[in-house]
Amino acid sequence: MRPVVTITANTTLDLTLVISSFQPGKTIRAAESVISIGGKPSDVSYVLAQMGQPSLALGFAAGAFGQRVRQILEEAGVQTDFVEVEGESRINVLIATADDRQQTTITTNTLRVQPSHIAQMEARLAQALPQAACVMLGGTLPTGMAPSQYAAWIRQCRTAGVPVLFDADEPNLSAGLEAAPDCIKPNRDELSRLTGRSIETLDDAYQAARAIFERCGTSVIVTLGGDGALAVLPEGAWRIPPLNVPVVSAGGAGDAVVAGVAEAIQRGEPPLMGLRRGFAYAGAVVQKAGTAQLDAAEARRLIPLVELIPYPRSS
Repeated sequence: MRPVVTITANTTLDLTLVISSFQPGKTIRAAESVISIGGKPSDVSYVLAQMGQPSLALGFAAGAFGQRVRQILEEAGVQTDFVEVEGESRINVLIATADDRQQTTITTNTLRVQPSHIAQMEARLAQALPQAACVMLGGTLPTGMAPSQYAAWIRQCRTAGVPVLFDADEPNLSAGLEAAPDCIKPNRDELSRLTGRSIETLDDAYQAARAIFERCGTSVIVTLGGDGALAVLPEGAWRIPPLNVPVVSAGGAGDAVVAGVAEAIQRGEPPLMGLRRGFAYAGAVVQKAGTAQLDAAEARRLIPLVELIPYPRSS
């Protein structure tokens, strides 16, 4: 089976702290702490590996944290081929509070990428594309990289005839969207920033996603937190209600959605099966403290429980 190729420009480790409540100025003892993989595309590779699917993780890494990123991925079964750059792969802190079921993420940016590193990355991507089932890329960019780089990579993939999944926030999202990736997966806030208008209702999400699809031909899967999700695909539009599962941490849940979509492409399955896989995998991820960590048996159990409701319903 052909691997899913992922490109993580800003490799990351996530430190997740689960606490009862956040009290500024106080010593807080975490009930649980987990160091796990981070960075959207790396998360996708990690989820796929846990589900027994092959993937190749490309991108930039540096220092001891970068080596730990490689180690976590390779121990899970992911093949890695990162370009070593300057600085240090970043570490982010996720604070999950039990009292209000909120999550706070503190991010950093410590990698430094030079033009020679980008040239190496493009060469490695060119080498990987002939065997790729699809390519998933996104996330933040390290120092030394412009948002237009995403458009360049997407065009490189599309020229090779390889499907592209893209997940990023502004300004990277709009830059990459100009190259018409096959699918994007913004959350509510990311879609709001992309469109410049507040996304409050399901219909707001639908109208914004539909406009993107009509302009770019790009499928849009909007994750809406407790309101579930909405997908606008060439086949139509569907609302996906949230699964009734206990939530410990949402870290990596959106990336699990993308992993399911990527796996469906890899397997040659219909797009709706990609939605079922993706939201089942997300339902399993939120039950674990670590970013993008899941129990494969639980993920498979949830697949038939994912509801896909046509939107808007015809009267």
